[in-house]
Amino acid sequence: MSKKTKANEGSSSGGGERISRERLIELLNEDLAREYQAIIAYIVYSQVIKGAEFMSIAAELEKHAGEELEHAITIANQIDYLGGDPTVVPNKVKTSSKARDMLRFDLENETTTIRAYRDRVRQCEALGEFAMAEHIRAILMQEQEHQIDLATALGEDAPDMTS
Repeated sequence: MSKKTKANEGSSSGGGERISRERLIELLNEDLAREYQAIIAYIVYSQVIKGAEFMSIAAELEKHAGEELEHAITIANQIDYLGGDPTVVPNKVKTSSKARDMLRFDLENETTTIRAYRDRVRQCEALGEFAMAEHIRAILMQEQEHQIDLATALGEDAPDMTS
């Protein structure tokens, strides 16, 4: 691979630099693994979370699980469109017997996902994949709603994502 090609590939932390389709497939597969992780976490957490103060968020987590499934389908479709093979392996799901810990894990995962999807939008646009960027923007809006729901359940403001 030439130096020029490597320089244009970008990274998961990079934003709008030009990247190859192959690198975008790799990054989208990382996103897909995170979506699978979120589906599993939301299903498990919504069923095992205990305590009167968390009952309304437990119902919301069930709803989030369905939305994360929709995200996974969308991302898998985009990977296929680019000529890649969608991953079948989720990221590891953290567990805890404490409701606050589970919500914290989810909040951290949503924050990571939001950062990644912001990068992905810029990367798709740099490749001229504007429709794909719009699909990811739609996912990004829901992920931000999830982040707000989780922060609210923890009695916190949503993390500052401006940096």
